[in-house]
Amino acid sequence: MKELFSLRTVRKKVVMLSKLAGVALIFSYILSTGLPVSEDVSFLIWLGFVFLLVLGIDFFMGRFITKPMSKLNASAKRMAGLDFSAPCDLASADEFGELSASLNTMADNLQQTLARLEDVNAQLEKDVERERLLLAERKELVDSLSHEMKTPLGIIRAYAEGLQDETDEAKKQKYAQVIVSEVERMNGLIVTLLDLSALESGTAQLNITRFDFVELLETVAGRLLVDTLDADFELQYVLPEQKCFVETDRRRMEQVLENFMVNARKNVRPGGVLRLEMTADDGALHFSIFNQGRTIPENDLPKIWTKFYRDSGAEYSGSGLGLSIVAQILSMQNLPYGAENRVDGVRFWFSIPVTE
Repeated sequence: MKELFSLRTVRKKVVMLSKLAGVALIFSYILSTGLPVSEDVSFLIWLGFVFLLVLGIDFFMGRFITKPMSKLNASAKRMAGLDFSAPCDLASADEFGELSASLNTMADNLQQTLARLEDVNAQLEKDVERERLLLAERKELVDSLSHEMKTPLGIIRAYAEGLQDETDEAKKQKYAQVIVSEVERMNGLIVTLLDLSALESGTAQLNITRFDFVELLETVAGRLLVDTLDADFELQYVLPEQKCFVETDRRRMEQVLENFMVNARKNVRPGGVLRLEMTADDGALHFSIFNQGRTIPENDLPKIWTKFYRDSGAEYSGSGLGLSIVAQILSMQNLPYGAENRVDGVRFWFSIPVTE
């Protein structure tokens, strides 16, 4: 019985409202005709009741149907425009309330689905961009190898042809040594270029360990600057007396030190000063190496870190990859580095935080 007379549906509300309107209309007619007035006045009174009844019906119809439909329509339009910022706030126990709850549930599901699609799309874009970069790096690698191999391959071919026609054993031995030297040069170039390509593409990861950086520097400097038979320079150095520990990739930082020292040793003028310094302050180690000799043109200073850059005025011929590897390793760790001309030479430097 309670369910029969409940107003939980729009249909029941409309039916109940229409019945009440009919009862009110009949009651108002009986009441107006029973008044002790003339028929015209009675009709006007009844017409007034009808007018008030129409206004009442319009009010309740707007509250039960028009207003909920307007809210639902506005919410549906926002959702159609993929705007899920404001849910439908219609709260009623009828079909409109159920529709409002269904719209809000659909909006939540759509929002979650769109968020997942955006994540998938962002990941897809990253994958596509990564694939594009890998293809570009492969092409650059092939182009670079093709360009760099022309000279050694030409030398090997020339000396190999000379071996075929040469009868002097001493010259044959010399030609063979040149061929072996060029093959080793090509091998070193390929290994270095592949290593740099792996660093740039992110396939080579850093192996972080804690070690004494002063001990590493002394070891590398001893091998490359002290224990050399053909050293034609004055070595000066200033190093911390205490141990200074860092957390980084030991092998990669050894590469950095080796490239800086080899670069300085090749560019120091005969009998010139090669100064190695490392100081500790403000929680960081500051490394620098200075070679006395010709300076680098100021316009070319930013270019020295790019692959295959060569100073046309230099007295030696390198692969042009050493400083590129240095820049890549230090950039991967967000370590500051740079190069600057001094009055009588060039100074390279970098800094690295120390750990307790």
